[in-house]
Amino acid sequence: MKKYQYNEITLMQYIFLIHGSQLGIGQLALPRHLAEKAGVSGWVPLLLGWASSVAASLFIISVMKRYPNGTLPDLLVHYFGKTIGRIGAALMAVFYAFSSLTCIIATGLMIQEWMLPQTPLFILMILFSIPTYLITRNGIRIIGRYNELVFFLTIPMAVFLLAPLKDGHPLHLLPLLGEGWSPLFQATLVTVYSFLGFDSALILYPFLKKKQSAVLGITIANTMSMILFLMTALSCFAFFSPDEITQYHQPTLDLLKVVEFRFVERLELVFLSGYLFVISATWVVLMYNTVFCTSWLLGKQDHQNHVLVLLACIVVLAYFLDPSANQLEDWFHLLTGAGLVYAFAMPVLLWLYIRGKELVHGRSRT
Repeated sequence: MKKYQYNEITLMQYIFLIHGSQLGIGQLALPRHLAEKAGVSGWVPLLLGWASSVAASLFIISVMKRYPNGTLPDLLVHYFGKTIGRIGAALMAVFYAFSSLTCIIATGLMIQEWMLPQTPLFILMILFSIPTYLITRNGIRIIGRYNELVFFLTIPMAVFLLAPLKDGHPLHLLPLLGEGWSPLFQATLVTVYSFLGFDSALILYPFLKKKQSAVLGITIANTMSMILFLMTALSCFAFFSPDEITQYHQPTLDLLKVVEFRFVERLELVFLSGYLFVISATWVVLMYNTVFCTSWLLGKQDHQNHVLVLLACIVVLAYFLDPSANQLEDWFHLLTGAGLVYAFAMPVLLWLYIRGKELVHGRSRT
């Protein structure tokens, strides 16, 4: 009997779980980071980042096929023993806990900056924690349905990102490759954090009903994210001048200040209110990944108490740390480095080990 058959998810839920975990808070500041590294050609690294994430995703699926009814910790136990499996699960829990902490804290700081400057950060964390707990406690199938709902509800928001293009200047996108290839490769590292999320397949794979569609699903999810990132970056690059775009902390929101309706004065605040649902879909998946790993370590099926403990820790950390925007940038850099090791390098090394072991066993049998 399959270990995770009672929480099986459809291909659509699998796609939106991965896609939803990739959007998050990074999209709002991504154009600025790309412009700082690669100038007007900063959108090109998005294509390179997409190709890298798809390649890493294929390695992940290839690895998970070797143990289709288990997650990455189960696979590590199968190939390396219980000790390595528990160490791997613990490191995964730390990575996803820090990722979810960074995402939800960044969202709180953004809400403070744009909407509620007098509200303490820990109060916002408490407000975020209530709906987060209600969703996360019910397991991956409910989270998948939530991500589906968020995607279809927020599709019209993408149209607002294209509205300012009527005042844009295509010449801002030229000269193409004017800075050379070196800045483009450096800027590709900036996209790592934005594309992180496909690594959730290391946990989601055994829950997928039709595992033969795993490659198609993860490729579609990465491509959907790339299209959205590319659309956002091109809109910002075309609207702002090359020097101007680096002066805005979150140019995606500043872009919407020029869009006005008779019944809405500040569209960026309306957009931000709706975008909270998109960001929540990211941290909900990250938190589930965290409590799944901690529950696996303790050998328990129920993770509701783990969700409560995680949310309580986030509220306490928000109260005592009260991080600034500069500290948050350091967290993003740390996550980028950890993501390179965990999501990009580790699956390749694991695949090489398993493939080498298969070849050695194949020769010994002959």
